Amino acid sequence: MTRRLALLAALLTLLALVVPQSTVRRTDVALVEVRTAQAVDHPRSVVWLLCLGSDARPGEALLRQRADAIQLVGLNLETGAGTMIGIPRDSFVEIPGHGRNKINASMTFGGPQMMAASVGRLVGIRPDYVFTTGFDGFRAMVRAIGGVTVNSRFAFSDPIRPQGYKKGPNKLTAYQALIFGRVRHPLPRGDFDRSANQQELLRSILRRVRGRESGPGFMERGVLAAVENLNTDLAPAQLFRLAQAVTQLDPARLHGCVLDGRPGFAGAASVVFPNLRQARRLGDDARRDGTLDRGCRGKG
Repeated sequence: MTRRLALLAALLTLLALVVPQSTVRRTDVALVEVRTAQAVDHPRSVVWLLCLGSDARPGEALLRQRADAIQLVGLNLETGAGTMIGIPRDSFVEIPGHGRNKINASMTFGGPQMMAASVGRLVGIRPDYVFTTGFDGFRAMVRAIGGVTVNSRFAFSDPIRPQGYKKGPNKLTAYQALIFGRVRHPLPRGDFDRSANQQELLRSILRRVRGRESGPGFMERGVLAAVENLNTDLAPAQLFRLAQAVTQLDPARLHGCVLDGRPGFAGAASVVFPNLRQARRLGDDARRDGTLDRGCRGKG
């Protein structure tokens, strides 16, 4: 039983990678199964999680507001390797039954199930589960593991962290980690680089969990943070399977790509026209084993 709780804590702490806007004050964390998961055409040795950050404001429903951070994460249960595919929130796509719109609007149309359908249509991989978090849940889980250290590709400033974020290692508190995953204006490619920062945040959480899982009281605190913030419809056996996938994941083998695109306008709305060929190539490359053998660009 102790081992099972430890695995669950690792899973739930790791999954808190995505962040909403800082104006959110009271949110929950939700983990739901995609209803068509049994029809997914990838091996059962690979688990796909769609990790979202909700833009829910106080009093608004977590699962019915726009998703402002979108990461499709594949975990290979047999090899310990993994893949992250970041999708810019303003990607202009076909939303089943609702025409063309920004992909993050899928949450307002149909919650996690519609979001999973839109991402699946874009990338060609339907996720097994959707994990959605908000501001409070993210900070609680990062606080439970004692903060994280991220390797930033850029130096940039932010009022929340007077010393700024330097290129290379940065030790962050829970709130500073939130800013690292949220800020986009100081970055060279805006939302594309923000998505890459969210992927580094995921790696940093995994490194922290893997490095401290045997410490006294560490997993117990992780379990408490998870239980206090999580709403789920998953059975214990499913949670256990997900936890196994996470604890087998090697941070050095967790590679990420951000879907490229062309900024533009759809009417008066600022959008990103995603590179559909790249999206499908990434999906085709990673679907069977959860790894990107051809890298982010590949051919075509």
